[in-house]
Amino acid sequence: MAVLQKEERYRTLIELGIALSAERNHDRLMEKILHGAKSMCNADGGTLYLVTEAKDGLRFEIMLNDTLNIAMGGTTDKPIPFPPLRLRDDQGEPNHKNVSSHCALTGTTINIVDAYDVDKFDFSGTKAFDAKTGYRSKSFLTVPLKNYEGEVIGVLQLINARDRRNRIVTFGPDITPLIEALASQAAVALDNQRLIEAQKNLFKSFIQVIAGSIDAKSPYTGGHCHRVPAVTFMMAQAACDQTTGVFADFNLTEDEWYELEVSAGLHDCGKVTTPEYIVDKATKLETIYNRIHEIRMRFEVRKRDAVILYLEGLLAGEEDAELLKTRLDETLAALDDDFAFIAECNVGGEFMAPEKIDRMKAIAAQTWTRTIDDTLGLSIDEMRRRTGDEPKPPVAEPMLADKDWHVIPHEVAVDIAHYESEGFKMKPLENRYNLGEIYNLAIGRGTLTAEDRFKINDHIVQTIFMLKALPFPKNLSRVAEWAGGHHEKMDGTGYPKGLKRDDMSWPARMMAIADIFEALTAADRPYKKPKTLSESLKIMSFMVKDQHIDPDLWELFLTSGIWKTYAEKYLRPEQVDEVDIARFMPPKAAE
Repeated sequence: MAVLQKEERYRTLIELGIALSAERNHDRLMEKILHGAKSMCNADGGTLYLVTEAKDGLRFEIMLNDTLNIAMGGTTDKPIPFPPLRLRDDQGEPNHKNVSSHCALTGTTINIVDAYDVDKFDFSGTKAFDAKTGYRSKSFLTVPLKNYEGEVIGVLQLINARDRRNRIVTFGPDITPLIEALASQAAVALDNQRLIEAQKNLFKSFIQVIAGSIDAKSPYTGGHCHRVPAVTFMMAQAACDQTTGVFADFNLTEDEWYELEVSAGLHDCGKVTTPEYIVDKATKLETIYNRIHEIRMRFEVRKRDAVILYLEGLLAGEEDAELLKTRLDETLAALDDDFAFIAECNVGGEFMAPEKIDRMKAIAAQTWTRTIDDTLGLSIDEMRRRTGDEPKPPVAEPMLADKDWHVIPHEVAVDIAHYESEGFKMKPLENRYNLGEIYNLAIGRGTLTAEDRFKINDHIVQTIFMLKALPFPKNLSRVAEWAGGHHEKMDGTGYPKGLKRDDMSWPARMMAIADIFEALTAADRPYKKPKTLSESLKIMSFMVKDQHIDPDLWELFLTSGIWKTYAEKYLRPEQVDEVDIARFMPPKAAE
């Protein structure tokens, strides 16, 4: 290695300072610090230690020794491991015997002409190493790395400076200040990197807390915010691994992987605004509880009334007892049958036939007698929805009803302009909820009303609102777009913006497939049984034909075996059946 001239050293120091401030990779930063210091003083090598988090030792980071590596038949930059150095002994006394620990404890630079002539520090390990390798450790320069608070965060140690004739010389007064200046710049760069990494870790933890709280809100969606990112990452990695075809040029930088991690982790953060009794709505009459119990009691009252009418008839003796009993049995049986039908309607399903709705409305028109004031014990919010002119008991009421107070208006006026400004095609409905009994039991498919469905779908709108409200740095500028597109479809029929395939980025399309696959295979939904792998893939293959999900990504999803890897980790054994992916390939891929 050539010995640098004074001007070259200053130039190297300046260039290193610029390079260190720009370097974000920890390992490369360590290498630049040590390589830069070595080159400035033409040293054989050096060691870089960082103070441990517990501040009780010096952790070995990197060690380089060109001369020794070459002599041993190794390669330049081959690391030589040394054990961590303790800053204090078992009794808590400071360790001043080792030159590096003394430097860290005192924060002073130590320049040693010849380690073999020093009694203050223990170089027995160095001497033993020399004896074993045939190397001669002589001059040492040990410099503390201090951050902006003056705290020592590491130690830089150089060994064996050499002159133009390759002779080992002392680290002279001309080079020591430059190395100290470099150490200072290195400390600032390291400290900044640590702060940035700490902020990243804090934000990652925050994301995990948010995702965990969303999953914890509902026992039926627990793990969703963890599983969707898992599938998304697998798809992104599979795309990066392609060397031919559509994804040959697809790649993610370190920043983009972090951006994807943030996007996937927060893809459902808007669900914090969705009430769990909507997410968990397993039956049509369910709110915070299943209101089928109220209706059952009305049928119970009707049955008691029938028994009372029968007993009163017996006491009066005006009709034949056998005829009265037959009429009672028929009435009770009819009431049991009617309630069983209403209970069946409440469960929900794939289709509510018109004749079923007609029968439900006919049953609803039957009456029962309420003898207690139903405004007693209500909350202030419930009382606001009452008009105050309801008939007082006793009063005959329908078995099922859609009452005015079942309709719950929006608490505050909805800002439609806000929705429109973001390009959302979906708009809030007139009312927030509608708890009408007939209205809910008449739901054609599933258990959600139009208001419930909007509230469920609105989570993605709230996700975008929340993410766009955060002051993300430039390297996270696409988080809202990547996270907010997983309910869009390739033909523009999705929500909230009705985007088409070309309007969406690859990560957003990946997340859409991940979200659908997780939902189909999930075993923790209250409204459906978990589907097998083959059933889920068959449904998704139809979605490809209907232009709902991206065909190129779907082909990648199948051929890369992501579905199988996911199944082995997350699905129940009974869900994992035989799969022939050729049956589910998009048309052009199957040809």
